[in-house]
Amino acid sequence: MNMTFRWYGRGNDTVKLEDVKQIPNVKGIVWALHHLPAGEVWTKEAIQDEVDYIQSFGFHTDVVESVNVHEDIKLGLSTRDQYIENYKQSIRNLGEVGVKVICYNFMPVFDWTRTDLFHPLEDGSTALYFDKEKVMNLDPQELVNEVSASSDLTLPGWEPERLARLSELFEQYKEVDEAKLWDNLAYFLQAILPVAEEAGIQMAIHPDDPPYSIFGLPRIITGAESYEKLIKISDSIANGFTFCSGSMGADPQNDMVAIAEKYAYRAPFAHIRNVKIMENGSFFETSHFTSDGSIDIKNIVRTLNDQNYEGYVRPDHGRHIWGEQCRPGYGLYDRALGIMYLNGLWDAYENLKK
Repeated sequence: MNMTFRWYGRGNDTVKLEDVKQIPNVKGIVWALHHLPAGEVWTKEAIQDEVDYIQSFGFHTDVVESVNVHEDIKLGLSTRDQYIENYKQSIRNLGEVGVKVICYNFMPVFDWTRTDLFHPLEDGSTALYFDKEKVMNLDPQELVNEVSASSDLTLPGWEPERLARLSELFEQYKEVDEAKLWDNLAYFLQAILPVAEEAGIQMAIHPDDPPYSIFGLPRIITGAESYEKLIKISDSIANGFTFCSGSMGADPQNDMVAIAEKYAYRAPFAHIRNVKIMENGSFFETSHFTSDGSIDIKNIVRTLNDQNYEGYVRPDHGRHIWGEQCRPGYGLYDRALGIMYLNGLWDAYENLKK
């Protein structure tokens, strides 16, 4: 496994690369040009500047998360072809600097969704929380207002230019059901995958978070059946998955150990994190430690180790601990603890092979 750490860039993250360098076994930084709106071409100059800075700390820059997909592509509008051409050019430019994986998602309107970014836990820490009942009875604009007021830092998937069109987008999505969204994803993939192959890049789609419909919007990357549909769209080597134990695992019907066992070979990138699922379907982020949550982290890592998984791995949403003031879910301390737990599991399983 190739351990990485997600970072939001200079001036946009409370975490410094000097600090990440002190976490054992972190080989790469998962990065993006977060200041660019979805649909714009990532220029060679902007890419090279960010890559040079990250690599100056000794990290590789093999994984980008995310090159966001413009909403017109998801909606299947007549304007999508130009945005797809822009996306293809960004892929080419990223391939030229050696990027190997692009993580992306196809979630309508919202990216990840939470109702509380600083939910208090019994141990005194705070964490991201999804109140399922609240979401089912909340106006989307109310949620946007609450989340936007919770942090001064940009939140991926909650870009102001997208959320400013909230009413318009919901009206447009009335014409898009799951079948239509699958068609639009297929159109997008059939256009970009040949370019990704030529660039030596694997596209790795991230599961929907949470992996079921909210606000009446369609969700399609929700479990093992979704992966089968993706493979049917294209068996290209560039058509891959981001295995995310916390996102897909937020639905208890998804056996994440079994999914890892069957599909890890198509997942060049893995987010390994834990969530605690409550009886009513609500959930909150926990430490990565297996017994703290509902996800069988230790056996997910065992399964990856059994397959000699060589893909890129990163810890995901951490708690906010020890008074750290940070981007919600993306502080230094708890993610560093998560890395050490994953490292320990991996080393133990490696030792059993000897």
